[in-house]
Amino acid sequence: MPVPARNSKLMHDYKPRPSMEKKGPAQKLRWFFVGLGVPLVALALITGEDTEPEPIKAHSLAQETKALPLPELDLPATLDTPEEIALPLEEPPGVTQILKVESGDSLDWLFKKHELSRKDLANIMLLSEAKKTLPLVKPGEEIVVRHEDGKILELRRSVSETLILVISQDEDGVFKPAFEAHPIETRIKRAHAVIENSLFLAAMEVGMSHNLTMNLAGVFAWDVDFMLDIRSKDEFSLIYEEVWQDGEYLRDGEIIAAEFVNNGDVHRAVRYEDPNGNVDYFTPEGLSVRKAFIRAPVDFTRISSRFNPNRRHPILNKIRAHRGVDYAAPSGTPIKAAGDGKVIFRGKKSGYGNTLILQHGGNITTLYAHLSRYAKPRYGTRVKQGQVIGYVGMTGLATAPHLHYEYRLNGVHRNPRTVALPKADPINKKYLADFETKAEPLLSQLDMIKKTRLASVQ
Repeated sequence: MPVPARNSKLMHDYKPRPSMEKKGPAQKLRWFFVGLGVPLVALALITGEDTEPEPIKAHSLAQETKALPLPELDLPATLDTPEEIALPLEEPPGVTQILKVESGDSLDWLFKKHELSRKDLANIMLLSEAKKTLPLVKPGEEIVVRHEDGKILELRRSVSETLILVISQDEDGVFKPAFEAHPIETRIKRAHAVIENSLFLAAMEVGMSHNLTMNLAGVFAWDVDFMLDIRSKDEFSLIYEEVWQDGEYLRDGEIIAAEFVNNGDVHRAVRYEDPNGNVDYFTPEGLSVRKAFIRAPVDFTRISSRFNPNRRHPILNKIRAHRGVDYAAPSGTPIKAAGDGKVIFRGKKSGYGNTLILQHGGNITTLYAHLSRYAKPRYGTRVKQGQVIGYVGMTGLATAPHLHYEYRLNGVHRNPRTVALPKADPINKKYLADFETKAEPLLSQLDMIKKTRLASVQ
């Protein structure tokens, strides 16, 4: 049999020692505890011996402890008390079913279609809460019911974005209504882009939705004509909200602050809501970004004919002053009121075709011609700036669908593209300090977005 090498673990660990030659009961018990890795202080207490044990090398102890594994015990992962251990929730009785509403569906038809108790539905509809929220269902929405063989145990329907109506049956078989909160989460997002070809392409490249881009244009619509004024290398930055629910993106929220650089001119706007609930966008100085009038009453359209006193009429073929601006747009494009005003004419007007005229403050009137049809505002009613008042058409003397738009001051035609527009009221002085306090961190964030962009291109 070969002799183990000097550095062999076998020789090292099991080399006889004088103290082990005679193994009494206490000596054997001592080594049993050492094998289990128990401190020798405890050993002395058990054996009652007052002698100091022989030192043992650490690695030898580890070797012997490894050689004697403890038995595996079926222990819980944590040492929670029985009261703290979560028990599985009991499944509610019945079957849960989702009723998806399609065009033409009613709640009664959905119950019939899915073989649910229409008697239960009739009892549910006796509740005042149900009468207000259940009769009208919209295509695309979902109504959740839990039932047993068609008998309704519970019905759930979202009555708003953050509220769910829950109608459940109690132990006595009576339906009881309750409202359950369905909270939403608002996340703050930031975006920056440089325009190369168009506003929409630049916005799309940084993940902005179409609606968010339209809202950005709406904030600066009084200072920038987004159809004619946009230049290559214009840029924008914005801080805006995203609305989430149950971990899913719902939609874009409000633009909180924004900057638009157009041909070197810097325009900034901060959203502010005063204590009375009035909301608007203001410059860093507290001036309203709104003007009393918007430059273009139709969105993102091209000008087919400018203000020109010496223009040759395309149909009459003679010099006839063109005292307005023509915006070419597809038939049916919405037309917005350029400012707050009152409808003082609504009807046909010679070569203008279907026409609307609004009277504004400061003895200003605006005219909208060649409409395909009118919106709701009728003669004598008041309209708000941006409200849809009609739709683009080609009635009257027109060769293609377009809006003919005129701006008159004291009865004199002015070029809508260049006339100085009266400004809207600034922020109320008593709210100015509050506005400045809230605006300062937002403006600092806009500065940071721009610095980050400049650093990235260097």
